[in-house]
Amino acid sequence: MVPTGGDRGVPRPASTDVARLAGVSQKTVSRVMRGEPHVRPEVREKVLLAAQQLRYRPNAAARSLTSGRTGRIGVVALDARLYGPSTLLVAAEAAARRLGYATIAAHTGEDDTHALAGPIERLLEQGVDGIILPEDIDEGPIAVTIDVPVLTMGRFHSVSAPRRIEAAERADRSGYVATRHLIDLGHTEIRHLAGPDRWWAARDRADGWRSALTDAGLPVVEPIEGGWTCEGGYEAGLRLAEDAAMTAVFVANDEMAIGLIRALHENGLRVPDDVSVVAMDDIPAARFLNPALTTIVHDLDAMAAEGVALLVEEIAAPTATGRRMHLGEPVLAVRESTAPPRRAATTHSQESS
Repeated sequence: MVPTGGDRGVPRPASTDVARLAGVSQKTVSRVMRGEPHVRPEVREKVLLAAQQLRYRPNAAARSLTSGRTGRIGVVALDARLYGPSTLLVAAEAAARRLGYATIAAHTGEDDTHALAGPIERLLEQGVDGIILPEDIDEGPIAVTIDVPVLTMGRFHSVSAPRRIEAAERADRSGYVATRHLIDLGHTEIRHLAGPDRWWAARDRADGWRSALTDAGLPVVEPIEGGWTCEGGYEAGLRLAEDAAMTAVFVANDEMAIGLIRALHENGLRVPDDVSVVAMDDIPAARFLNPALTTIVHDLDAMAAEGVALLVEEIAAPTATGRRMHLGEPVLAVRESTAPPRRAATTHSQESS
């Protein structure tokens, strides 16, 4: 009979039971449960499956006493209503669980005072072994001493931590690739519908757009801010629809692109016949829109898996050299919302003459 520990009189399963079922040593079970690196993936999966079948839960208090670690990773969820932050939160939790770690989320909104500093402080007070920061906003330097490893998914200017894992690639590449696609199609009047300027991710995407236009010798018209939402995209789209020269728009996320396309349609502009639209995130609805949305694909599950694995390695074996995530070149899913320009761009000065 498989012990479950849930019935009266049935002993709680021990690590030796897990080792016996998985066909490994008790030491290997302990290494997996502590999230230590250098355990073969197939062995780790076998141990975790055996633990799940037995409903085995390691004694957190005992593990903390012997290892000095709690087995918990904190995640700062900045405005988890948005697709990117919420998806990264779920992916990070799944990746941590596979490595034997629990996650604690500290939720906050972008308009909160000390939106990052407060949650980080709360997580540190709970004794987490590491912290994940999926998004960053500009609230000035964070006056919090972070003495545990930190995984940052983007460009974090406000966070100072001695054991920090960050992406090796330039954060503006996605905006550059998306805009370059429009340039390669022949567009010369390309506008940008930006996210809130307080978010570093919004600034990075705008920087990529601006760099692509500058490299191509094309005019740069100041972006319009849309607020990450469909409503914000719609309101900005009503303003963009008045731009007679515009033939294409790079949008900082898919939700704003949905609102933008609606506003353009209401003003008699067809996508992509009159205006091409490219966005970012590849939300589940993107390929079902009419027209299907051309967008940068972010493999958030892969990002979280790589980042969390590096974080767990740093927790178990600190290094002075630092660890870097390698996200690779952004991937563009080309669909129906972009096409070569089918009408000549008309400047306002030409219209008024």
